[in-house]
Parts: sequence; C-alpha cells; structure tokens
Amino acid sequence: MKGIVLVSIFAVLSCFIAFLPVVNAGDGEVDSQKELIVTRTFEYLRDKKVKGSDEKLMTIANSVYEESQKYDIDYRLILAVMKVESNFRNDAISRKGARGLLQVKPSLARHISKTSDISVKSTKCLHEPEKNIKIGVYYLSKLLDRFEDLHTALHAYNVGPRKVKYNASEDEIPKNRFTKKVIKEYHQITDILP
Repeated sequence: MKGIVLVSIFAVLSCFIAFLPVVNAGDGEVDSQKELIVTRTFEYLRDKKVKGSDEKLMTIANSVYEESQKYDIDYRLILAVMKVESNFRNDAISRKGARGLLQVKPSLARHISKTSDISVKSTKCLHEPEKNIKIGVYYLSKLLDRFEDLHTALHAYNVGPRKVKYNASEDEIPKNRFTKKVIKEYHQITDILP
C-alpha cells in the first residue's frame, strides 16, 4: 500500500513539475550582462554630460543595447557613431537635414519604413532617441552586410552607399575623416565599456 501511495505522490509531483516554467541558467547570464551593459552605458552617457533626464539616458542605453543585440553589432560601435554624428544630441540637425542621435535623413527614414517594420510618421520622430536608434542601427546593419567591411560601411553611412566603390582593394578602403573619427572613438569606448 505504501508503494502505491508513494508512486501516486511521485506521479502527481512529476505532473506538477512538468508544468513549471523551465528556467535556463543561461537566461540569468544574459539578463545580468544586459543589466551591466545598460547600466555602464547610462553612466558613460552621464559622464559625457549628455543633456537630458536620467530617463532619457536610460532610454538611449536600453535602445542601443537592444538594437545591437538584434543586429549583432557591437553596442560600443553604435555609441561611437552616435558620438561622432551628433555628440549625443537628439535635437541635432545637420546642414543636409540629417536628424537626431544617429543623424538620419528623413528620406532615408521613409525608405526604411517601407522595407522594415519600423514606422515613420513624420520627421519629428527622428528626434525621439528610441526611433532614431532603431532606424540608424538598422541602416548600419544593412551597410555592414552589403559592404562586408567596417571602414567601407562607415564611409557609406556618412556619404551614402551610391558614392562608395564596390570591391575596394585593401589600399582603397575608405579612411576619410568621419571613418577615422568613429574608429578612434570606438577604440576609446572599448577601453571604458565592457
């Protein structure tokens, strides 16, 4: 009789355990890595005296992390492009009309909204950190895929892909002022952030 009761208890416990959520040890590592990177990015932005509330800085830090993971781009590279393009100013507007943190042109944003799941309702949204980062990182990822070289992709980000030569030899890899500044900034950021 005891054997039947024990088997019954074991069967009930087994069924109960089967319906419990599965906890993956790796998820905790991912969450703690995200928390570390977002926190350190937030502190980095504050140290750089980026204007805005703590909430805005946290939005930038979270968006940079999320988009970097989505497109498999080093978040520190995104920060380097952001620093060079706008000096972390979401209200920045270039002489050519590029806007926001990653200096996205309205025409590019409209094109991206047609070919992606990123909606663009007006040029005003390009000053919203989260939207600007989504569009800018999406565009950078497409350029990295297209040119398969960081220097060339950065050059294309700056001047437009139509002005960039394909199949450049090692000697012809673009090393313009923008590209050099981004690479220099990227190396400085990698010394600071994990």
